[in-house]
Formats: sequence, structure tokens, C-alpha cells
Amino acid sequence: MVIKKRSAHCFEGALFAAATLQFSGYRPLIVDLKAYNDDDHVIAVFKQDGHWGAVAKSNFTSLRFREPVYRSLRELVMSYFDFYFNTDGDKSLRSYSLPLDLTLYNPRHWATTDEDLEYIGDKLEKIHHFPVVDKKMIKNLKKQAILCFRQGCWGQMRLDFLSQQIH
Repeated sequence: MVIKKRSAHCFEGALFAAATLQFSGYRPLIVDLKAYNDDDHVIAVFKQDGHWGAVAKSNFTSLRFREPVYRSLRELVMSYFDFYFNTDGDKSLRSYSLPLDLTLYNPRHWATTDEDLEYIGDKLEKIHHFPVVDKKMIKNLKKQAILCFRQGCWGQMRLDFLSQQIH
């Protein structure tokens, strides 16, 4: 559907990335990033030479690709922390899931079906999530710097501008 529609939201983008990674010889793994007062985010993760990397779709430019240079999944997830903020400028990333291996759904042809894939999202929600910050840390978090906020929103502002031009 992503190819047909030529667009995707983050969940669809992560599934598309995982399918592409599987086609390229990697395991199709996705991870759920949970947020407070913000949208959750789903990333496709992969290991190359023992290091983690990620592919993701987001309107926020800083929540996309990560090179496979991270020694652990937590280290990879933490690379998103400072760039994961809501429209109020609050740093909102709170937890991440274990990777969900989509080969579990290969018999259902998850990568090519037109079927609703909500069952994958439901499973992702049920997987154990690890906190990235505790209550004391949350209380002491600073707002995102305005320059970083503007740069992070660039993808969304550009989409909004283009949408206004079309209509």
C-alpha cells in the first residue's frame, strides 16, 4: 500500500522499512517508542556488524534514519531522546519496546497484503517497554531549544506549506 499510495505515516513507514530490510537480508524488526503528551513513534531497527541502526518515517527530520553505530538498543533509542519533543517543546520520549520480529507474521504475508495490519500494532503495544527516564529526571527536563524546535519541525512545516500551495 505504501508504494501504491506513495505516502506513509510512521507505523506504515516502519513496516515498509522492515520489509525492505528483510528483502535485503536483515531480520524485519520494529521497535515502539512511547511518548508522553505526544505521538508514539515506530522505527525499523537492524544490526550490522554487531551495531544497531534504524530506519523510520517522520515529519520531524531528526526522528528518521540512524547509522548502525550503536552498541545496544537502548543506546540507539537514546539517540532520539533530545530530538523527540511535542509541540509545547517538552521532551516526550518515555519508553521503548523490545524489538518485534515480523517474521512471526510471514505466513500472513504482512509485507505485501492489503489486509489491515492493526494486529501488528496491537502486539507491539503489548510487548514489554523499558523506561528511558525516571520521575526525577522528567521533573528536571528542560524545554527544547527554540532553534532545535524549528529545525525539527522543518519537515512538517514544509509539508504544511506544500499542502497550502496545492489547495
